[in-house]
Amino acid sequence: MIDVFERIAALRRDGQSFALATVVGRRAPVSAHLGDRAIVFADGRMEGFVGGACSHEIIRRQALEAIQTRLSRLVSIRPDASASAESSAEHVVVPMTCVSEGAVDVYVEPFVQARRLVVVGATPVAAALARLARTMEYDVVRVVEAHERRDIEQEAVAHGMTVVDLDALETVLREGGSNHATVVASQGHYDEPALTAILKSDAGYVGLVASRTRGDTVRAGLEESGLPGVATIRNPAGLNLGARTAPEVALSILAEIVQLQPSGSRVEVPARVAAANSVTEAARSSRAPADGASPTHAVDPVCHMEVDVTNAKHTADVDGVTYYFCCPNCRSRFVKQPQDYLGAHQ
Repeated sequence: MIDVFERIAALRRDGQSFALATVVGRRAPVSAHLGDRAIVFADGRMEGFVGGACSHEIIRRQALEAIQTRLSRLVSIRPDASASAESSAEHVVVPMTCVSEGAVDVYVEPFVQARRLVVVGATPVAAALARLARTMEYDVVRVVEAHERRDIEQEAVAHGMTVVDLDALETVLREGGSNHATVVASQGHYDEPALTAILKSDAGYVGLVASRTRGDTVRAGLEESGLPGVATIRNPAGLNLGARTAPEVALSILAEIVQLQPSGSRVEVPARVAAANSVTEAARSSRAPADGASPTHAVDPVCHMEVDVTNAKHTADVDGVTYYFCCPNCRSRFVKQPQDYLGAHQ
């Protein structure tokens, strides 16, 4: 790849999610060399090279999982690994099923958008929570009424936060997808309108800083309006740490967010990737899904490698079913004795 680090820097500036795969070990014969790299995007596209057909799709799949979990992993592809080889979250061992007797180790490092924390209110707890979240590299958005912006904007911007008016809350929530947490800490000034907008979104965490009595009153009003999801509001927000001061309350809230949305939890992936993954599961035998949709991927019945159906060069038809293969060798072995490979798929 040319200027791979400049490419990475540009992607990070644009806020794109991707994974960098780097060859860190090899045993000949393999086509990859130490230091070969590829960038795998959240939609499955790949730029660069980390090996031939056998390792290409394996690394694509592992990179997408790394993006979803936000955790780096070492992927070892080797012929002496059994299909049930022991793997862990940090070290995944995958059998090399192609003819090559080589092996390759690829380090996969995800780069994903920072989690967004939307903090509603111009209160001491809101300010302390926003500051603490920034130290943990959250993308923090402060939401206040228009006349309150001048009171908090200078400090918020200095800490790298975004400040928006309450009227813009719904827009901010749409931009965040489900990869965000929300906390309402307005001391009753605009709890209800803020929560109304939040509950219409797909926030992963909804917290309300208020007494239990006040919280019950807010919930009752929202339920009467027919708003769904009222039961998901966490009130009082935060873990029971015996917090008293605003910074302590902020700490308890952020601790609860981390507990419910840890760094290794899955993040939102583009809809077309999620659809492709579900179709892949339905197409494990290289057959079309039950709903009649055309599969985008299938599994080679010989080596069990995932094959992109739209670009597949090696196929075979048996009893009216099309099977897809990663290479001509797998196809040849299948065509000679198809029943040896179909038992587990029928």
